[in-house]
Amino acid sequence: MENLPLAQTGAELSIWALFWQAGWVVKLVMLGLLGASVWTWAIIVDKLVAYNRMRAALNRFEQIFWSGQSLEELYRNLSDRKTTGMSAIFVSAMREWKKSFEKGAKSPLALQTRIDKAMDLALTREMERLEGRLGFLATIGSAAPFIGLFGTVVGIMTSFQAIAGSKSTNLAVVAPGIAEALLATAIGLLAAIPAVIAYNKLSSDAGKIAVRMEGFADEFSAILSRQIDEKVAQRA
Repeated sequence: MENLPLAQTGAELSIWALFWQAGWVVKLVMLGLLGASVWTWAIIVDKLVAYNRMRAALNRFEQIFWSGQSLEELYRNLSDRKTTGMSAIFVSAMREWKKSFEKGAKSPLALQTRIDKAMDLALTREMERLEGRLGFLATIGSAAPFIGLFGTVVGIMTSFQAIAGSKSTNLAVVAPGIAEALLATAIGLLAAIPAVIAYNKLSSDAGKIAVRMEGFADEFSAILSRQIDEKVAQRA
């Protein structure tokens, strides 16, 4: 008979029981952290898929671009489509190129500057899209443990209030509040650890993609610069 209360106490310390027995402040902390964890995983999956698609798109575009196809033909094929990555940079540069020559551009230096700016803007837009919502991962990674710690403090305060009210230091009185506190901390870590790992990996992947696009922009700028020089020489 002496083991019965201990068994009952153990049953009450299940995760669901701890959640329902927790105070409303601790419940709000746990629900907020669980919601943040779900959103974190949604962002992680979405970014992994998006980055894989972007790498595949970069590979396809580089294969077509360096296949010897004329720039005019490639531009006609891409100009009416929704473009991303290198293709967006290419289309923005070619659009500026064609607009300038249609209006009779006279300054090669000004034309080169406008083309470079157009590619820089396209690159910036692509990177903003790639890095979007990564800041949320960084925020959760840094803030979630402290939010969980807040729940821990509240749980411990509840335990001390229970001790004072019952005037007993029996484990059955102290354990639920301590367990609630530890559960809040655990959920905070559950949200924070994947967020930190994913943020570091995805930031690294985004940086590698950015390097590839910047390299293409520099190469394409050099190609257009040579063509500008040829057109100027022909006019002369």
